Amino acid sequence: MPETTTPTLDAASASALRDRWTDVRNRVQDAAKRTGRKSSEVILVVVTKSGSIDQIRELINLGQVDLAENRVQQLAQRSATIGEWLGRPREMDPKAVAPIVRWHMVGSLQRNKVRKCMDVARLVHGMDSLRLAEEMQAAALRRATPMEILVEVNVTGETNKGGIASPAVKHMLDQIGTMPNLKVRGLMCMAPLQGGLDAARSTFERCRELFDDCYRAGAGGDRFDILSMGMSNDFEVAIECGANMVRVGTAVIGPPQVDESSNEG
Repeated sequence: MPETTTPTLDAASASALRDRWTDVRNRVQDAAKRTGRKSSEVILVVVTKSGSIDQIRELINLGQVDLAENRVQQLAQRSATIGEWLGRPREMDPKAVAPIVRWHMVGSLQRNKVRKCMDVARLVHGMDSLRLAEEMQAAALRRATPMEILVEVNVTGETNKGGIASPAVKHMLDQIGTMPNLKVRGLMCMAPLQGGLDAARSTFERCRELFDDCYRAGAGGDRFDILSMGMSNDFEVAIECGANMVRVGTAVIGPPQVDESSNEG
């Protein structure tokens, strides 16, 4: 069922949201320039898990295309709610074109939620096991096109994190390559919780090296072109290290209302 909400975004809150979004976009642009790239070469994914439907609507009106959730139930509810809202102008004016929205799933994906997720998500981040890949391959049988995914890499080997160990990534890509209903678009990783920006930079540099090795070896196929690294606290460093997709939540949405842990922020 679509999520039902009462409008709560007053003028001051809307203005603050616009300011945060503009600031993040400017920082993305500056970081891209430092690496000799254009800001258009870096995809900003705004993670809306702690935001409201009104904030999501405002972001879409500003031109934000890529949105993400970390829980399948909320992803399904919010995509339905936003889909209804986007459809209304076209009902009133058939010539009107609704904005494009691409939904991402950025949280840990349980195998029993795969089918529901794949009905909505354009890109699934965090494919972290062969069993999950096999479940997604089976669920994607009914899709007209392969499901696009990113393989999560546990660069640092932290036991409290998911992801594929770096030495096993190429083998995993080869295995997924035999699954016709899945398309690996690239890799994603998270910085360590400890160590600050220096540890983040080291992690991102190692993931970039692995991405380049896989690309040169052709391990990811012909559309292996996304390196997703960086969250609110470190996305500029991630871009400097080669990320072309960043997952930013609180820096745009504002402080989280609930205490959750996920592979975004």
